[in-house]
Amino acid sequence: MSKSPEELHPIKAFGWAARDSSGVLSPFKFSRRDTGDEDVKFKVLFCGICHSDLHSIKNEWGFSRYPLVPGHEIVGVVINVGCKVKRFKVGDKVGVGCMIGACHSCENCKNDLENYCPKLIFTYNATYYDHTRTYGGYSDVMVASERYVVLMPENLPLDAAAPLLCAGITVYSPMKYYGLCHPNLHLGVVGLGGLGHMAVKFGKAFGMKVTVISTSPTKEKEAIEHLGADSFLISRNPDQMQAAINTLDGIIDTVSAVHPLLPLIGLLKSHGKLIVIGVPEKPLELPVFPLLMGRKLAAGSFIGGMKETQEMIDFAGKHNITADVEIIPMDYVNTAMERLAKADVKFRFVIDIAKNLDYCLASKQSCLS
Repeated sequence: MSKSPEELHPIKAFGWAARDSSGVLSPFKFSRRDTGDEDVKFKVLFCGICHSDLHSIKNEWGFSRYPLVPGHEIVGVVINVGCKVKRFKVGDKVGVGCMIGACHSCENCKNDLENYCPKLIFTYNATYYDHTRTYGGYSDVMVASERYVVLMPENLPLDAAAPLLCAGITVYSPMKYYGLCHPNLHLGVVGLGGLGHMAVKFGKAFGMKVTVISTSPTKEKEAIEHLGADSFLISRNPDQMQAAINTLDGIIDTVSAVHPLLPLIGLLKSHGKLIVIGVPEKPLELPVFPLLMGRKLAAGSFIGGMKETQEMIDFAGKHNITADVEIIPMDYVNTAMERLAKADVKFRFVIDIAKNLDYCLASKQSCLS
């Protein structure tokens, strides 16, 4: 006899969810599965807001299912572990990123690339092995398989480290895979948002020369004086762009809006690499001729496998790399989404989950009904 939803998910949980494509988030009661033999259960303390959360709650990619609890930059403290868990114990600081499951038998999974598994299970808005809905980190508690949990460095503050679980690995993985991680190489970073500022930080930690490329002149001071970039290009300034032709070994393009690739390809040296990690809502136009003339590469990348994610977290701990964040209460999240849509954030919103939700419970407000 099959188990009922209540039997499959006996752990009471609460958070904030979108109910329809308006994207408005509001308090939501739900449940999670009990801690299995190989599971880690942790109290969520902080959760970053990714631009993909905004796309998802508004169904801008066309496959959202409601109610939808977003959040895949989730950090907290372990409160229970299964009897077969080996890597974690109660009290550990841990995190969960964009995925919580895969087939574990395909070539990608066997090579620690679960992120490219055809049966990848996302942390939210997906269907788990038991055919139940997955809910993300805008909630008080998380349960995940040990395989998809990372140990957070003790020296990094959890609030500022949370965005590493998406923004951090999204830039780190292509930089490592495409060899854009060696001293004295010249890296271009297009866009100075949540992804872009992380690319600058990792690039400098790798010992690279970093040039930020942006449409906004107001970001130059931030890029150079605060983040340590070596130079700044205004992409709409033809003189600046012309002067920088054939100077970059590689480019990490983080922009999620439609934009021309031709000027960026022109900045690359021969054999240079343009890596696109932003997700525009419409297809980009890729000019082939300039690729041919310099044997240049245009490629993409999507987060990273769990082994590499832990490697990235450890590297960040060693080099004291965190995101620049604005901490917000849970009940500010709808305003934060409006600001995110206008790029009015420097550089990542992070929700103080525990503080706000605990307050709701302590004050016996009706916000969870």
